[in-house]
Amino acid sequence: MPRPILATVHTEALRHNLARARHAGGDARVWAVVKANAYGHGIERAFEGLRGADGFALLDLAEAERLRALDWRGPILLLEGVFEPRDLELCSRLGLWHAVHCQEQIDWLAAHKTQVPHRVFLKLNSGMNRLGFKPDAFRSAWARLNALPQVDEISFMTHFSDADGPRGIAHQVAAFEAVTRDLPGERSLCNSAATLRHAGSPLAAGGQPQTLAADWVRAGIMVYGGAPDHPARTAADWDLKPAMTLSSRLIGVQQLAAGDSVGYGSAFVAPHPMQVGVVACGYADGYPRHASGSAASGGIGGPVLVDGVRTTLLGRVSMDMLAVDLSPVLAAGRHAGLGAEVVLWGRSASGAVLGADEVAHAAGTIGYELMCAVAQRVPFAVD
Repeated sequence: MPRPILATVHTEALRHNLARARHAGGDARVWAVVKANAYGHGIERAFEGLRGADGFALLDLAEAERLRALDWRGPILLLEGVFEPRDLELCSRLGLWHAVHCQEQIDWLAAHKTQVPHRVFLKLNSGMNRLGFKPDAFRSAWARLNALPQVDEISFMTHFSDADGPRGIAHQVAAFEAVTRDLPGERSLCNSAATLRHAGSPLAAGGQPQTLAADWVRAGIMVYGGAPDHPARTAADWDLKPAMTLSSRLIGVQQLAAGDSVGYGSAFVAPHPMQVGVVACGYADGYPRHASGSAASGGIGGPVLVDGVRTTLLGRVSMDMLAVDLSPVLAAGRHAGLGAEVVLWGRSASGAVLGADEVAHAAGTIGYELMCAVAQRVPFAVD
Protein backbone atom coordinates (compact mmCIF):
# COMPACT_ATOMS: atom_id res chain seq x y z
CA MET A 1 0.00 0.00 0.00
CA PRO A 2 1.14 3.60 -0.45
CA ARG A 3 2.58 5.60 2.42
CA PRO A 4 -0.39 6.72 4.56
CA ILE A 5 -0.31 10.48 4.08
CA LEU A 6 -3.02 12.39 2.25
CA ALA A 7 -4.12 15.96 1.62
CA THR A 8 -7.89 16.23 1.14
CA VAL A 9 -9.61 19.26 -0.37
CA HIS A 10 -13.13 19.79 0.97
CA THR A 11 -15.48 21.07 -1.72
CA GLU A 12 -18.34 21.87 0.64
CA ALA A 13 -16.01 23.89 2.89
CA LEU A 14 -14.92 25.97 -0.10
CA ARG A 15 -18.57 26.65 -0.96
CA HIS A 16 -19.31 27.59 2.64
CA ASN A 17 -16.35 29.96 2.90
CA LEU A 18 -17.20 31.57 -0.44
CA ALA A 19 -20.71 32.18 0.85
CA ARG A 20 -19.22 33.80 3.95
CA ALA A 21 -17.19 36.12 1.70
CA ARG A 22 -20.31 37.01 -0.26
CA HIS A 23 -22.26 37.73 2.93
CA ALA A 24 -19.47 39.86 4.40
CA GLY A 25 -19.12 41.77 1.13
CA GLY A 26 -22.77 42.72 0.98
CA ASP A 27 -23.70 43.74 -2.54
CA ALA A 28 -20.13 43.47 -3.84
CA ARG A 29 -19.14 40.82 -6.34
CA VAL A 30 -16.53 38.32 -5.20
CA TRP A 31 -13.20 37.45 -6.74
CA ALA A 32 -12.06 34.02 -5.60
CA VAL A 33 -8.28 34.40 -5.43
CA VAL A 34 -6.63 31.24 -6.80
CA LYS A 35 -3.01 32.39 -7.11
CA ALA A 36 -0.27 29.95 -6.08
CA ASN A 37 -2.32 27.05 -7.47
CA ALA A 38 -5.31 27.98 -5.30
CA TYR A 39 -3.13 28.47 -2.22
CA GLY A 40 -1.74 24.98 -2.64
CA HIS A 41 -5.16 23.31 -2.94
CA GLY A 42 -4.92 22.92 -6.72
CA ILE A 43 -7.00 24.98 -9.15
CA GLU A 44 -8.68 21.93 -10.68
CA ARG A 45 -9.44 20.46 -7.25
CA ALA A 46 -10.79 23.73 -5.83
CA PHE A 47 -12.76 24.79 -8.90
CA GLU A 48 -16.00 22.98 -8.13
CA GLY A 49 -16.16 24.55 -4.67
CA LEU A 50 -15.37 28.04 -5.97
CA ARG A 51 -17.24 28.14 -9.27
CA GLY A 52 -19.99 30.18 -7.61
CA ALA A 53 -17.62 33.17 -7.49
CA ASP A 54 -18.21 36.13 -9.80
CA GLY A 55 -14.63 35.91 -11.04
CA PHE A 56 -11.23 34.43 -10.37
CA ALA A 57 -8.10 36.43 -9.54
CA LEU A 58 -4.58 35.05 -9.97
CA LEU A 59 -1.07 35.89 -11.16
CA ASP A 60 0.03 33.47 -13.85
CA LEU A 61 -1.13 33.22 -17.43
CA ALA A 62 -0.73 29.45 -17.24
CA GLU A 63 -3.19 29.35 -14.35
CA ALA A 64 -5.61 31.49 -16.35
CA GLU A 65 -5.35 28.98 -19.19
CA ARG A 66 -6.17 26.17 -16.77
CA LEU A 67 -9.32 27.98 -15.67
CA ARG A 68 -10.43 28.50 -19.26
CA ALA A 69 -9.76 24.79 -19.88
CA LEU A 70 -12.22 24.07 -17.06
CA ASP A 71 -14.78 25.93 -19.19
CA TRP A 72 -14.83 29.02 -16.95
CA ARG A 73 -16.10 31.84 -19.15
CA GLY A 74 -16.45 34.53 -16.51
CA PRO A 75 -13.95 37.24 -15.54
CA ILE A 76 -10.35 36.37 -14.75
CA LEU A 77 -8.15 39.10 -13.29
CA LEU A 78 -4.34 39.14 -13.40
CA LEU A 79 -3.54 40.78 -10.07
CA GLU A 80 -0.02 41.83 -11.07
CA GLY A 81 -0.91 42.53 -14.68
CA VAL A 82 1.31 41.41 -17.53
CA PHE A 83 5.05 40.90 -17.25
CA GLU A 84 6.05 41.60 -20.86
CA PRO A 85 4.36 42.98 -23.99
CA ARG A 86 3.60 39.62 -25.60
CA ASP A 87 1.50 38.63 -22.58
CA LEU A 88 -1.13 41.01 -23.90
CA GLU A 89 -1.72 38.69 -26.85
CA LEU A 90 -2.83 35.95 -24.49
CA CYS A 91 -4.96 38.45 -22.54
CA SER A 92 -6.72 39.26 -25.82
CA ARG A 93 -7.16 35.60 -26.74
CA LEU A 94 -8.38 34.48 -23.30
CA GLY A 95 -10.37 37.61 -22.51
CA LEU A 96 -8.39 38.38 -19.36
CA TRP A 97 -8.74 41.50 -17.26
CA HIS A 98 -5.47 42.78 -15.87
CA ALA A 99 -4.02 45.19 -13.36
CA VAL A 100 -1.95 48.14 -14.54
CA HIS A 101 0.52 49.31 -11.92
CA CYS A 102 3.38 51.01 -13.80
CA GLN A 103 4.08 53.23 -16.82
CA GLU A 104 5.71 50.38 -18.75
CA GLN A 105 2.46 48.43 -18.75
CA ILE A 106 0.70 51.44 -20.23
CA ASP A 107 3.43 51.71 -22.88
CA TRP A 108 2.91 48.05 -23.80
CA LEU A 109 -0.84 48.56 -24.09
CA ALA A 110 -0.32 51.58 -26.33
CA ALA A 111 1.74 49.45 -28.73
CA HIS A 112 -0.57 46.42 -28.55
CA LYS A 113 -2.62 45.59 -31.64
CA THR A 114 -6.02 44.21 -30.69
CA GLN A 115 -9.52 44.30 -32.08
CA VAL A 116 -11.10 43.91 -28.64
CA PRO A 117 -10.21 46.61 -26.07
CA HIS A 118 -8.98 45.41 -22.69
CA ARG A 119 -10.63 45.74 -19.28
CA VAL A 120 -7.99 47.01 -16.84
CA PHE A 121 -7.74 47.68 -13.11
CA LEU A 122 -5.56 50.71 -12.45
CA LYS A 123 -3.73 50.13 -9.20
CA LEU A 124 -3.02 52.80 -6.60
CA ASN A 125 -0.08 52.51 -4.23
CA SER A 126 -1.96 53.80 -1.21
CA GLY A 127 0.74 52.90 1.30
CA MET A 128 1.71 49.25 0.83
CA ASN A 129 4.64 50.38 -1.37
CA ARG A 130 4.84 47.26 -3.48
CA LEU A 131 2.95 47.79 -6.74
CA GLY A 132 0.89 50.69 -8.02
CA PHE A 133 1.05 54.35 -8.92
CA LYS A 134 1.69 56.83 -6.14
CA PRO A 135 -1.19 59.28 -5.59
CA ASP A 136 0.60 62.14 -7.38
CA ALA A 137 1.03 60.03 -10.54
CA PHE A 138 -2.29 58.19 -10.48
CA ARG A 139 -4.51 60.60 -12.36
CA SER A 140 -2.04 61.13 -15.18
CA ALA A 141 -1.82 57.33 -15.54
CA TRP A 142 -5.62 57.23 -15.73
CA ALA A 143 -5.61 59.96 -18.39
CA ARG A 144 -3.12 58.00 -20.50
CA LEU A 145 -5.14 54.81 -20.23
CA ASN A 146 -8.40 56.60 -20.91
CA ALA A 147 -7.02 57.96 -24.18
CA LEU A 148 -5.99 54.54 -25.52
CA PRO A 149 -8.24 52.75 -28.03
CA GLN A 150 -6.77 49.48 -26.68
CA VAL A 151 -8.50 50.11 -23.34
CA ASP A 152 -12.19 49.64 -22.73
CA GLU A 153 -13.28 50.04 -19.12
CA ILE A 154 -10.95 51.27 -16.37
CA SER A 155 -11.56 50.06 -12.84
CA PHE A 156 -9.59 50.95 -9.71
CA MET A 157 -7.91 48.88 -7.04
CA THR A 158 -5.54 49.11 -4.12
CA HIS A 159 -4.20 46.71 -1.50
CA PHE A 160 -4.21 47.19 2.27
CA SER A 161 -1.09 46.57 4.31
CA ASP A 162 -2.69 46.56 7.77
CA ALA A 163 -6.30 45.39 7.38
CA ASP A 164 -5.52 42.57 9.81
CA GLY A 165 -3.88 44.70 12.49
CA PRO A 166 -4.21 47.67 14.83
CA ARG A 167 -3.01 50.32 12.38
CA GLY A 168 -6.03 49.67 10.23
CA ILE A 169 -6.88 51.00 6.79
CA ALA A 170 -8.14 54.56 7.27
CA HIS A 171 -4.99 56.18 5.87
CA GLN A 172 -5.10 54.06 2.73
CA VAL A 173 -8.83 54.50 2.22
CA ALA A 174 -8.31 58.27 2.45
CA ALA A 175 -5.56 58.14 -0.17
CA PHE A 176 -7.71 56.01 -2.48
CA GLU A 177 -10.76 58.23 -2.08
CA ALA A 178 -8.77 61.41 -2.69
CA VAL A 179 -7.53 60.37 -6.13
CA THR A 180 -10.53 58.36 -7.39
CA ARG A 181 -13.48 60.34 -6.00
CA ASP A 182 -14.71 61.83 -9.28
CA LEU A 183 -13.46 59.13 -11.66
CA PRO A 184 -15.94 56.70 -13.22
CA GLY A 185 -15.29 52.99 -12.84
CA GLU A 186 -15.66 50.03 -10.53
CA ARG A 187 -13.60 49.73 -7.38
CA SER A 188 -11.90 46.86 -5.56
CA LEU A 189 -10.25 47.50 -2.20
CA CYS A 190 -10.95 44.66 0.22
CA ASN A 191 -8.84 41.55 0.62
CA SER A 192 -9.93 38.82 3.05
CA ALA A 193 -8.98 40.76 6.17
CA ALA A 194 -10.70 43.93 5.02
CA THR A 195 -13.75 42.01 3.81
CA LEU A 196 -14.26 40.40 7.22
CA ARG A 197 -13.24 43.34 9.40
CA HIS A 198 -14.04 46.51 7.48
CA ALA A 199 -16.25 45.87 4.43
CA GLY A 200 -19.31 47.45 6.03
CA SER A 201 -17.48 50.72 6.72
CA PRO A 202 -18.61 53.77 4.72
CA LEU A 203 -16.80 54.88 1.58
CA ALA A 204 -17.93 57.91 -0.40
CA ALA A 205 -17.13 57.05 -4.01
CA GLY A 206 -17.84 59.68 -6.63
CA GLY A 207 -19.85 61.57 -4.05
CA GLN A 208 -22.24 58.62 -3.62
CA PRO A 209 -22.21 56.84 -0.24
CA GLN A 210 -21.44 53.14 -0.43
CA THR A 211 -19.64 50.56 1.66
CA LEU A 212 -15.93 49.92 1.60
CA ALA A 213 -16.71 46.58 -0.03
CA ALA A 214 -17.39 48.69 -3.15
CA ASP A 215 -17.92 46.72 -6.38
CA TRP A 216 -15.56 43.78 -5.86
CA VAL A 217 -13.98 42.06 -2.85
CA ARG A 218 -10.97 39.79 -3.23
CA ALA A 219 -11.44 36.66 -1.12
CA GLY A 220 -8.17 34.83 -0.71
CA ILE A 221 -7.19 33.05 2.49
CA MET A 222 -10.72 33.13 3.85
CA VAL A 223 -12.13 30.87 1.13
CA TYR A 224 -9.57 28.24 2.14
CA GLY A 225 -10.63 28.45 5.78
CA GLY A 226 -7.81 30.58 7.17
CA ALA A 227 -8.36 33.53 9.50
CA PRO A 228 -6.51 36.56 8.08
CA ASP A 229 -6.08 38.05 11.56
CA HIS A 230 -5.04 34.94 13.52
CA PRO A 231 -4.36 34.73 16.45
CA ALA A 232 -6.56 37.72 17.36
CA ARG A 233 -9.44 35.78 15.80
CA THR A 234 -9.69 32.21 14.68
CA ALA A 235 -11.32 30.69 11.62
CA ALA A 236 -14.13 29.48 13.88
CA ASP A 237 -14.69 33.05 15.08
CA TRP A 238 -15.32 34.02 11.45
CA ASP A 239 -17.38 30.87 10.77
CA LEU A 240 -14.85 29.55 8.27
CA LYS A 241 -14.25 25.86 7.64
CA PRO A 242 -10.90 24.23 6.76
CA ALA A 243 -10.77 23.52 3.03
CA MET A 244 -7.75 21.22 3.36
CA THR A 245 -6.96 18.36 5.70
CA LEU A 246 -3.45 16.96 5.88
CA SER A 247 -3.78 13.54 7.45
CA SER A 248 -1.64 10.49 8.08
CA ARG A 249 -1.54 7.47 10.39
CA LEU A 250 0.53 6.05 13.18
CA ILE A 251 3.14 3.73 11.70
CA GLY A 252 4.81 2.89 15.00
CA VAL A 253 4.33 3.04 18.76
CA GLN A 254 7.15 3.20 21.30
CA GLN A 255 6.94 2.59 25.05
CA LEU A 256 9.34 4.97 26.80
CA ALA A 257 10.83 4.66 30.24
CA ALA A 258 11.58 7.74 32.31
CA GLY A 259 14.74 9.31 30.88
CA ASP A 260 14.32 7.93 27.34
CA SER A 261 14.63 10.49 24.58
CA VAL A 262 12.86 10.90 21.24
CA GLY A 263 14.32 11.69 17.83
CA TYR A 264 17.31 13.66 16.61
CA GLY A 265 19.17 15.67 19.18
CA SER A 266 17.24 14.00 22.02
CA ALA A 267 15.15 17.17 22.21
CA PHE A 268 12.45 15.48 24.27
CA VAL A 269 13.24 13.36 27.33
CA ALA A 270 10.40 11.40 28.91
CA PRO A 271 9.76 12.56 32.50
CA HIS A 272 7.92 9.30 33.27
CA PRO A 273 6.91 6.10 31.45
CA MET A 274 4.75 6.95 28.43
CA GLN A 275 3.72 5.89 24.96
CA VAL A 276 4.84 7.78 21.87
CA GLY A 277 3.33 7.45 18.41
CA VAL A 278 5.36 7.74 15.21
CA VAL A 279 3.58 9.45 12.30
CA ALA A 280 4.28 9.18 8.58
CA CYS A 281 4.79 12.89 7.98
CA GLY A 282 7.82 15.13 7.98
CA TYR A 283 9.28 18.29 6.57
CA ALA A 284 9.74 16.63 3.16
CA ASP A 285 5.94 16.49 3.04
CA GLY A 286 5.72 20.21 3.71
CA TYR A 287 5.08 19.97 7.43
CA PRO A 288 6.90 22.85 9.20
CA ARG A 289 10.07 21.73 10.95
CA HIS A 290 9.79 24.78 13.20
CA ALA A 291 6.74 23.19 14.86
CA SER A 292 9.26 20.86 16.55
CA GLY A 293 9.70 20.85 20.27
CA SER A 294 12.59 23.03 21.45
CA ALA A 295 14.80 23.10 24.49
CA ALA A 296 12.78 26.04 25.81
CA SER A 297 9.54 24.03 25.56
CA GLY A 298 11.04 20.87 27.02
CA GLY A 299 10.87 19.23 23.63
CA ILE A 300 7.08 19.63 23.39
CA GLY A 301 6.01 20.96 19.99
CA GLY A 302 2.90 22.04 18.13
CA PRO A 303 -0.62 20.57 18.23
CA VAL A 304 -1.87 17.49 16.39
CA LEU A 305 -4.99 15.30 16.47
CA VAL A 306 -4.79 11.53 16.99
CA ASP A 307 -8.13 9.78 16.51
CA GLY A 308 -9.75 13.17 17.03
CA VAL A 309 -7.98 13.85 20.34
CA ARG A 310 -5.70 16.86 20.65
CA THR A 311 -2.15 16.13 21.65
CA THR A 312 1.35 17.48 20.87
CA LEU A 313 4.48 16.76 18.91
CA LEU A 314 7.47 15.45 20.84
CA GLY A 315 11.03 16.25 19.79
CA ARG A 316 12.15 17.27 16.34
CA VAL A 317 10.22 16.89 13.11
CA SER A 318 12.42 14.87 10.76
CA MET A 319 12.31 14.44 6.99
CA ASP A 320 9.72 11.65 6.90
CA MET A 321 8.44 11.19 10.44
CA LEU A 322 7.40 12.99 13.57
CA ALA A 323 6.53 11.77 17.07
CA VAL A 324 3.43 12.53 19.14
CA ASP A 325 2.41 12.10 22.77
CA LEU A 326 -0.24 9.37 23.02
CA SER A 327 -1.07 10.03 26.68
CA PRO A 328 -4.19 12.20 26.02
CA VAL A 329 -5.43 9.71 23.42
CA LEU A 330 -5.12 6.77 25.80
CA ALA A 331 -6.75 8.78 28.59
CA ALA A 332 -9.72 9.46 26.30
CA GLY A 333 -10.03 5.76 25.50
CA ARG A 334 -9.44 6.35 21.79
CA HIS A 335 -7.43 4.38 19.24
CA ALA A 336 -3.73 4.96 19.85
CA GLY A 337 -2.30 1.96 18.03
CA LEU A 338 -0.86 1.24 14.62
CA GLY A 339 -3.01 2.75 11.88
CA ALA A 340 -4.71 5.36 14.09
CA GLU A 341 -5.78 8.48 12.20
CA VAL A 342 -3.53 11.51 12.63
CA VAL A 343 -4.60 14.97 11.47
CA LEU A 344 -1.76 17.43 11.06
CA TRP A 345 -4.26 20.18 10.26
CA GLY A 346 -7.84 20.22 9.11
CA ARG A 347 -10.81 18.04 10.09
CA SER A 348 -10.69 14.58 11.62
CA ALA A 349 -13.15 11.76 10.87
CA SER A 350 -14.74 12.45 14.27
CA GLY A 351 -15.38 16.07 13.31
CA ALA A 352 -12.66 17.57 15.51
CA VAL A 353 -10.90 20.49 13.83
CA LEU A 354 -7.31 21.67 14.08
CA GLY A 355 -6.80 24.84 12.08
CA ALA A 356 -3.75 25.31 9.89
CA ASP A 357 -3.43 28.75 11.49
CA GLU A 358 -2.86 27.19 14.90
CA VAL A 359 -0.21 24.80 13.62
CA ALA A 360 1.46 27.65 11.75
CA HIS A 361 1.44 29.84 14.86
CA ALA A 362 3.23 27.11 16.78
CA ALA A 363 5.83 27.06 14.00
CA GLY A 364 6.26 30.84 13.95
CA THR A 365 4.70 31.26 10.52
CA ILE A 366 1.25 31.74 8.95
CA GLY A 367 -1.38 29.34 7.65
CA TYR A 368 -0.89 30.59 4.08
CA GLU A 369 2.61 29.12 4.05
CA LEU A 370 1.49 25.71 5.29
CA MET A 371 -1.21 25.42 2.63
CA CYS A 372 1.12 26.47 -0.15
CA ALA A 373 4.00 24.28 1.02
CA VAL A 374 2.44 20.80 0.84
CA ALA A 375 5.03 18.79 -1.09
CA GLN A 376 4.52 17.15 -4.47
CA ARG A 377 5.03 13.70 -3.01
CA VAL A 378 1.83 14.05 -0.94
CA PRO A 379 -1.18 12.60 -2.81
CA PHE A 380 -4.36 14.69 -2.96
CA ALA A 381 -8.03 13.75 -2.86
CA VAL A 382 -11.23 15.76 -3.18
CA ASP A 383 -14.39 15.22 -1.20
